[in-house]
Amino acid sequence: MRVMKFGGTSVGSAESILNVKKIVESCDEPVVVVVSALGGVTDQLIRAAQMAQAGDAAYLDLYHEMVGRHHRMIDTVIPDVEKQVELLKVVDALLDDLKSIYQGVYLIRDLSEKTSNAIVSYGERMSSQIVAALIRGATWHNALDFVKTEKKQGKNLLVTEVTYTSVRREFSKDLKDIRRHPLVAVVPGFISTDIHTGEVTNLGRGGSDYTASIIAAAMDAEALEIWTDVDGFMTADPRVITAAYTIDRLSYVEAMELCNFGAKVVYPPTIYPVCIKNIPIYIKNTFRPEAEGTVIEQEASDGGRAIKGISSINDTSLITVAGLSMVGVIGVNRRIFTALAEEGISVFMVSQASSENSTSIGVRNEDADKACEVLNAEFEKEIQMGAMFEMKVEKNLATIAVVGENMKHTPGIAGKLFGTLGRNGISVIACAQGASETNISFVVESRFLRKSLNVIHDSFFLSEYQVLNLFICGVGTVGGSLIKQIASQRERLMKERGLKLNVVGIASGHNAMFSREGFELEHFREQLKKAPASNLQRLKDEVIGMNIFNSVFVDCTASPDVASLYNDFFEHSISVVAANKVAASSDYENYAKLKATARRRNVKFLFETNVGAGLPIINTINDLINSGDKILKLEAVLSGTLNFIFNTLSAEVPFSQTVRRAKEEGYSEPDPRVDLSGRDVIRKLVILGREAGYRLNQSDVETHLFIPDNLFKGSQEEFWQQLPALDADFERRRSELDAQGKRWRFVASLDGGKARVELKEVGKNHPFYSLEGSNNIILITTERYHDYPMQIQGYGAGASVTAAGVFADIMSIANI
Repeated sequence: MRVMKFGGTSVGSAESILNVKKIVESCDEPVVVVVSALGGVTDQLIRAAQMAQAGDAAYLDLYHEMVGRHHRMIDTVIPDVEKQVELLKVVDALLDDLKSIYQGVYLIRDLSEKTSNAIVSYGERMSSQIVAALIRGATWHNALDFVKTEKKQGKNLLVTEVTYTSVRREFSKDLKDIRRHPLVAVVPGFISTDIHTGEVTNLGRGGSDYTASIIAAAMDAEALEIWTDVDGFMTADPRVITAAYTIDRLSYVEAMELCNFGAKVVYPPTIYPVCIKNIPIYIKNTFRPEAEGTVIEQEASDGGRAIKGISSINDTSLITVAGLSMVGVIGVNRRIFTALAEEGISVFMVSQASSENSTSIGVRNEDADKACEVLNAEFEKEIQMGAMFEMKVEKNLATIAVVGENMKHTPGIAGKLFGTLGRNGISVIACAQGASETNISFVVESRFLRKSLNVIHDSFFLSEYQVLNLFICGVGTVGGSLIKQIASQRERLMKERGLKLNVVGIASGHNAMFSREGFELEHFREQLKKAPASNLQRLKDEVIGMNIFNSVFVDCTASPDVASLYNDFFEHSISVVAANKVAASSDYENYAKLKATARRRNVKFLFETNVGAGLPIINTINDLINSGDKILKLEAVLSGTLNFIFNTLSAEVPFSQTVRRAKEEGYSEPDPRVDLSGRDVIRKLVILGREAGYRLNQSDVETHLFIPDNLFKGSQEEFWQQLPALDADFERRRSELDAQGKRWRFVASLDGGKARVELKEVGKNHPFYSLEGSNNIILITTERYHDYPMQIQGYGAGASVTAAGVFADIMSIANI
């Protein structure tokens, strides 16, 4: 035989209750069907009772609403008129009784526990009558006759042996040999009676699961099926983690741990009765009966995963009991837990320091103040003597449990767990792990719950892919190119690398849009035009406020204001990838502070494209230094614009014309004087020098320019008017160089810590001589590469190669 339990959502509508009929009637073996009240009715019963107690006559409106709902349900799902009439007689009799109880409560303004228990029982009593009438061949059995409880420590606890005997007697009486006859018995869940007084009691919210488990254990059923509105146990809460998926198999221990820490798929006491009888539990979806669901049994295949699932309790308070007198004293913990138990306060997590001078306990927020009062009273004398401190409570916390029996066979799980949290800026307030290593529990601030769940789920590969959440600022030539590259590579990265690049924010100089779920990138410009206006404060608030895991801010602007946000991002564990040179070339103290903050917060500050676009110059320098080498000298051509100008300069194309062509073809800045001044080269040299280990500011760079200072003053129009006056001199000098077999190159050099930029003449044997177009080149002389410097050469400008370099930095973060 099987026992099937259907929850409130499964019987909450005509459509769902008809699904129940199909599921049960398709079963070819005897079944006991346990049902909850129609979805939401238990809450309505309680609310109406509270209104009646408060003298609010509107309780009658709520009562009539419940009457109407049950009548409509019967009218919809029971087409047989004669059957309808018979069922309405039974249900209306129950509703009349309920109305009388409400009237009594309203008149005397009193709602005792006995009366409250009686009121909430009517939901299951009515719903089970409807289901029994609906299912072909079903008989109704009253759980009040055979589920027995007794009062202990203020709670109604099951009287197991008496209940089991009564269950066997009940079903053998009506079903004779239930193993041979495909009959259906329908039972109201949740409700019970006191073994001594006969008064109506219940098994607690979620108790219908427990009723089904009790019957399954008593009857040695083949299986217990819990039919609900989800496909089974999920790896995490799907409302928080969209990538969460159904767990195929769990052990009883794993399921119990997940239930105790917030997974609401099964009422926790449900597991024990069937566990000791080794009866499997099947979690199934009433609305998708074809789904495989989750099987809970003694030993579940681990599927190679170290952890099975993540669960959480959001409303956590942590109470710390501390004092020097606790060290080595036997019985302190007994007093703590006894005092709390006597007041009905449940403790779901305990963390104790090995020195024994403090114990932290996790309770619900609603119990925190009462728990402090109880413990302060229990240890009043010790507190007065100064041997112990008054109870300290931290509220608005969240407890997270990582569960999996295979963790005990996998070294390093705890290290990976806490390392992952730390890298994402999440501080663990308390933690606990039993010797069984089935559950690692820890407490964080509530505001970090979503982020914690996501980063753990992602880190332990419960997700189908690793997720990197990107904020892209700047959608000009580089930013636009980057977004295009990400869009074209997304599918391949997910398929081949298991990496999802989720663009959660895009900002331009005018508009900004943000979404935790991420954006489709094919039409981002149209979306961005419709987005709210952007400003620096909004950009900062949105990026930090999203508090999303594995986040990277990508700066494709040249804005000093945007660069000023980096330190705040680092402090909130957000990595930064910058094409923007401002931060890395700013005052040395600021640069050093940014590097130190990123290091302290364990995030990345990457700016490879600040020098040489997509060329691996900075990474190479870092690798050399990290492997113990020392940079002695750097010599480089770092301006693609200036290299284009001096490569284009000829007898036919004068100097002024090459400058104009550089602007027209997009090599130079809108104002070419920015390139001609060498400022961009100076910034790049400073960045390289710093990465090579030298303390360097822009003012330290010795600068030798090749055009008069007066051209840098005045308007652009004046500049263009005056520039041709230099053509004759440049042509004379160029022809002399050409006769000598030499060319001009604007060279940045760092030698022994001294930095300079200048226009140099190089001969045919020099590596810089044949540098074409807008290419960049750098020679790196080190202690190892002394006689033959390392040479890196290639495209040093252009939106696509710069965007590719930014993309490479993003990928290096994903590979951590």
